[in-house]
Amino acid sequence: MKRRAAPRSPAAETEAAGPPNARDRAAPWRVFTARGWGSVLAEAVLASAGIPYERDEVDPSEPGPGRDRLRAANPLGQLPTVVLPDGAVLTESAAIVLDVAELVPGAGLAPAPGAPDRAAFLRWLVFLVAAVYPTFTYGDEPARWVTTASDELRRSTDEHRKKLWKQLEGVAAGPWFLGERFSALDIYVAVMTRWRPGRAWFAKSCPRLHAIAEAADGRPAIASLLAANFEG
Repeated sequence: MKRRAAPRSPAAETEAAGPPNARDRAAPWRVFTARGWGSVLAEAVLASAGIPYERDEVDPSEPGPGRDRLRAANPLGQLPTVVLPDGAVLTESAAIVLDVAELVPGAGLAPAPGAPDRAAFLRWLVFLVAAVYPTFTYGDEPARWVTTASDELRRSTDEHRKKLWKQLEGVAAGPWFLGERFSALDIYVAVMTRWRPGRAWFAKSCPRLHAIAEAADGRPAIASLLAANFEG
């Protein structure tokens, strides 16, 4: 009489399948890109982690096949938007940062859970995406959001952004944002200081952030990418 194999425990099934977050890091991701837009953040994070990716260039502001492809993946039509090798879609730059940091911890994009600077990293990562970034969302194209006083919305978001940057200037440790260690926060500073009010303002008003941005510009993994997306 043939013996039946004993049922496998859930733990054994998990062990056989491998770690739940295991992925083929050699398979390329797909990144929707537009020169100088928020897609640069995703590209720089992937490049820093050594993850290959393919660029799908689109113009989110213009009707056409590119924008249609982007909106099929992300109905908001916003960048960054990335498609993982298994077809899953990731949007929101902080989500991309945290996912890649977990996938490739050796890239040093984020302090490990339990590290002394983990809380500061999370606080200022979310501050950048939830406080600073929306000033561009609403200020870049104010007519999308208001029917009157669009110039005032542009002016007020620009001024509010300067206050937010000065708050970050007050906590930036140097030589990197968290101190002696590089992190994804420095990528944000390098990219977002290229946008309004621009590097010249940072050199005068936020010299620590300016120095961090300049140092990040020179990192081999992202130097050519930043140069290709921004002039000067």
